[in-house]
Amino acid sequence: MVKNLIIFPNKTKNWLVLMAWVFLIIFAGKFVINDTLLNYGLDEDVFGSLWILKWPLIGNILGGLIALVLGPFQFWEGFRNRYIKAHRYMGMVYITGILIGTISSINLALTTAIDVHWTLTLALIGLAVAWISTTGMAFRFILLRRIQLHKEWMVRSYVVTFAFVLFRWLNESPYFVETASFIERGSTLIWISWVVPLFITEIILQWNKK
Repeated sequence: MVKNLIIFPNKTKNWLVLMAWVFLIIFAGKFVINDTLLNYGLDEDVFGSLWILKWPLIGNILGGLIALVLGPFQFWEGFRNRYIKAHRYMGMVYITGILIGTISSINLALTTAIDVHWTLTLALIGLAVAWISTTGMAFRFILLRRIQLHKEWMVRSYVVTFAFVLFRWLNESPYFVETASFIERGSTLIWISWVVPLFITEIILQWNKK
């Protein structure tokens, strides 16, 4: 009886984790398919007035896509344990994608965003710094062979990565569209998209620590 009581919560936890990953993948998949892959092209007509900034835009989207797609494989314990070399290579590609995305984001923040409003520039730079910082900490701790801290910072890194999807969803929500213009809501939604999830993640990570 005691053994069953111990095993049941673990099974429940595994199912909850699986359901959470399925939801995140579907949620992110909608963003990838509808907002980037199908509606994105390299023609000047697609970019319009942003044609001159096409490479930062491409770098930002490409870097985010790489991180979004590779993230679940990095957290998949069975895949990680069975294909450790692939896990390491994919980790380096993940970091490279975020580096490209961060540089591109800062470029856009100091050009396009500042033409909209300085608060949007500040929000984008804040997101970019959080993105590269959390990823850099994960990389630092794997170099130090501190596996648990590496895992925790990878979780934080992916939470920040997912902010791009969450922002897109919030920004297109009828409630926000109807109540405020993009200049009024844009910077606030960017902060909400990563600060709130990261705060909740931190509570979860620290909850059972002694």
